[in-house]
Amino acid sequence: MLWPLLLTLLCLPMLALPLPAPAQDAGLEGLRATARAFSSVARQAGPSVVFIQVEGPAQEAVDENLAWPFQDDLFRRFFGEDFPSLIPRRPAPRQPRRAIGQGSGFVFATAPGKTFILTNYHVVEDAALIRVRFQDGREYDARVRGADPKSDLAVLEIEATGLPVLKWGDSARLEVGEWVVALGNPFGLSHSLTAGVVSAKGRTSLGISDYEDFIQTDAAINPGNSGGPLLNLDGEVIGVNTAIFSRSGGYMGIGFAIPSNLARTIAEQILTQGRVIRGVIGLTVQPLTREIVEALGLKDTRGVLVNEVAPGSPAERAGLRAGDVLVSFDGTPLADGGQYRNRAALARPGSTVVLGVVRDGRRLDIPVRMGQLNKTALVGAQTAQALGVTVRALSPEEARRARVEKAVLVTAVERGSLAAMAGIVPGSLILEVNRKPVGSPAEFAAALAGAGNSATLRLQENGRSRFVTLRWR
Repeated sequence: MLWPLLLTLLCLPMLALPLPAPAQDAGLEGLRATARAFSSVARQAGPSVVFIQVEGPAQEAVDENLAWPFQDDLFRRFFGEDFPSLIPRRPAPRQPRRAIGQGSGFVFATAPGKTFILTNYHVVEDAALIRVRFQDGREYDARVRGADPKSDLAVLEIEATGLPVLKWGDSARLEVGEWVVALGNPFGLSHSLTAGVVSAKGRTSLGISDYEDFIQTDAAINPGNSGGPLLNLDGEVIGVNTAIFSRSGGYMGIGFAIPSNLARTIAEQILTQGRVIRGVIGLTVQPLTREIVEALGLKDTRGVLVNEVAPGSPAERAGLRAGDVLVSFDGTPLADGGQYRNRAALARPGSTVVLGVVRDGRRLDIPVRMGQLNKTALVGAQTAQALGVTVRALSPEEARRARVEKAVLVTAVERGSLAAMAGIVPGSLILEVNRKPVGSPAEFAAALAGAGNSATLRLQENGRSRFVTLRWR
């Protein structure tokens, strides 16, 4: 019985011994190799990264002096002109000031006499003057060649040649846990490098932009990093640093980057066409809940449920139906509605995509010829999203029970949104928008698109109707 105890006691000193020299050397060499990889990325990518300084439109300066509560005339009426020292003198008006902003960007393409820089749209939004500075100190005035607010990307143009272009990487091949490097200008500290790993992929529904498919990383991203590149250890751009999750305004371990495959497609469209042309299928979808999964006899909640097919749309022509479950898009599995929306939007109008569908327990592959998203539908969908409300059409049975001819059913309301503050809840029926009856999400979106910056909705709740007016922008 004593032998196990004696063996344990004899082994304890051995556990405390330092590692042999070869093992220590191997560990140090591994760390040195990682450091050399980071340094290599900085040397390779640094000359292509720019510091962006933006001046916004001139704004009237605010008088910071203490305001006097009485008018001069009233004060003089009681105290007369003999007490001028008691009458505050109005300071001379100050010159309007320009709002100053900053961010990052990187060279992604060149043409004879010109260089093109990709950055975030929110960095250069409403800019009156844009100036970019390279690592070697060269500075250039820039102009916005084109922008896509929906993906929060913008292309800048400068008159320069001979500047190095960063190489695009394939964000689809990126793995969770892979080392990545962020380059940018946090807090105006030019050309700073931070390193970390990919924490997650495919982050959607964050409310950062209309089309979301973010890479999440713990590489430190701070104000001023927006628009800079997220790079792999080969020095390839695999993302565009865009946002942080923070309660303090600074780094808290969670940053988000637009994946390179999305950013590259948007940037090239802006460069070649001057705008982004998005595809459309004509489906309204909703998440799969466990209740729906059980009712339909599905295996899990991956995929999205089709709740409406727009009349005359590519989806209708392809034979898609309400109640179908979309599980893949051109062979790539679909996890949620955000992924479906992104892939549909990026598909080229006129091209054919194959949707993987589960219908009545059978798996089908349905080819769909993509249409082009028109501006009215886009504006309406964006307005509905801004209001924080999601709707679907009523089934004939639901319309009969509610005793309505036309209406859309509110299926979700975003917490803290305009719709929520107006008391709209899931289950509410929207009968009219600005006195115009609506009976489908498409009609609802079209009515919102023509509503300007406010809309009066007629609702029906618990058999009673009421009006609410929502104002935005």
